[in-house]
Amino acid sequence: MIFKTKVMAKKEKTKGLDKPAKEKTPGTYADGKDYPKNVVNEAAVAYQSLYANPINLLTNSKKGLDPKAALDFLDLSGFSQDEFQETFKTTVKTIQNYGRNELKLNAALSEKLLKSFALFEKGIELFGSAPSFHNWLNVSAYGLGNQIPFELMDTITGIGLIEEELIRLAYGDLA
Repeated sequence: MIFKTKVMAKKEKTKGLDKPAKEKTPGTYADGKDYPKNVVNEAAVAYQSLYANPINLLTNSKKGLDPKAALDFLDLSGFSQDEFQETFKTTVKTIQNYGRNELKLNAALSEKLLKSFALFEKGIELFGSAPSFHNWLNVSAYGLGNQIPFELMDTITGIGLIEEELIRLAYGDLA
């Protein structure tokens, strides 16, 4: 019996066509923006080691992240620019200016970004996709006192509370 890989099957389907078939993304965000599956994989690989343990998180936060990390998080999360600004207390334009001037992000913003990457990694693992997790962030959560998780993301403590709620949900505890 011959097993076909996804690539082989895709080539068969597109045989004779100039362009290969586009792989369908697993969802869209609430604003209709497509979910960039490859960004999740790239972000996981690029940033995971930076927050793999508390010492790495602390060290890398103090060094400051490259501004590209903020833009990568924006792509991964599906946040609008307004949501990003509300959560990180800075604008996308400011982040872009940091990049043009080859400046690093400050320790507080770097820490919040790394914690947010870690949060999204857990959320994607639990909910299956970034759009599903993004949607959950915008609905009141019983285990968070019926607060909307997104509204807690502007502080490190809030991110910690959301992480704890995700752990409870992963273990089937709804309270």
